[in-house]
Amino acid sequence: MPLVLHAGNTNKNAFKALITAEYTGVNVELVKNFEMGVTNKTPEFLKMNPIGKVPVLETPDGPIFESNAIARYVARLKADNPLLGSSLIDSAHIEQWIDFSSLEIDTNILRWFIPRVGFAVYLPQAEEAAIASLKRALAALNTHLASNTYLVGHSVTLADIIMTCNLTLGFSRILSKSFTSEFPHIERYFWTMVNIPNFRKILGEIKQAESVPPVQSAKKPTQSKEPAKPKAQAEPKKEAAKETAKPKVEDAGEEEAPKPKPKNPLDLLPPSKMILDEWKRLYSNTKTNFREVAIKVRGSFDGFLFPPGQVC
Repeated sequence: MPLVLHAGNTNKNAFKALITAEYTGVNVELVKNFEMGVTNKTPEFLKMNPIGKVPVLETPDGPIFESNAIARYVARLKADNPLLGSSLIDSAHIEQWIDFSSLEIDTNILRWFIPRVGFAVYLPQAEEAAIASLKRALAALNTHLASNTYLVGHSVTLADIIMTCNLTLGFSRILSKSFTSEFPHIERYFWTMVNIPNFRKILGEIKQAESVPPVQSAKKPTQSKEPAKPKAQAEPKKEAAKETAKPKVEDAGEEEAPKPKPKNPLDLLPPSKMILDEWKRLYSNTKTNFREVAIKVRGSFDGFLFPPGQVC
């Protein structure tokens, strides 16, 4: 029974398993008529991968998702497969470069590419950070390849398959010649790998991007437009009635305005003849018998201190 790979026929992550199968001699068939956004949302697909991502490999023992895991599985179907290394240290180095390819190369290519084609919000500062991180990773890879034909050892390994597939998206969509010329050993490595028969059979002819794609606006999911509901004929009359009713409401508000407060009765009294400053001086300068002094001068204060008839 052949293994069935669920993905589109241009998915670079699916290419990892297909190229590995060419080296291993395992029969892996790419499912036909796969439509991204439709097939991967069906109940049958979601049973294999609950989050609906591709690729997914259907095996007699159950489905496998995550492209690197699928490629490892296909490679391990052949005993003593040289793709996995001939020693423990080689195997560790293969895993090392697989992780490096995924976390440092592929991730930063996608961070640069995805917003430019409208599948994520484009932020210039985020793009600058992605390019800087990618250049840093490519510089490290370029240094390694300056003295190595392959990533590990002297023949193709699983690390080369995964690295080449990840670089394929970059070279074909966003990494122009003016960009990659800074990394000549990567250029030599990439074009050597994609022209190996087992690679070329799956990848086809690769053409390098001529320029960085222009920024597109973020794509939003299409929403079904609901037919406009016909307006009732009586609505204009209702609106007119509301407009005519508004002045009445305003008039009512004016009528209900609070009435001015009545004046204080004390405000009707004649102004007092008392001079407050003189009273302060009298109070401050009289140290004793203030009561007697105040009684003597009460007339000058017009009865303010002691009303007539209440002097003690």
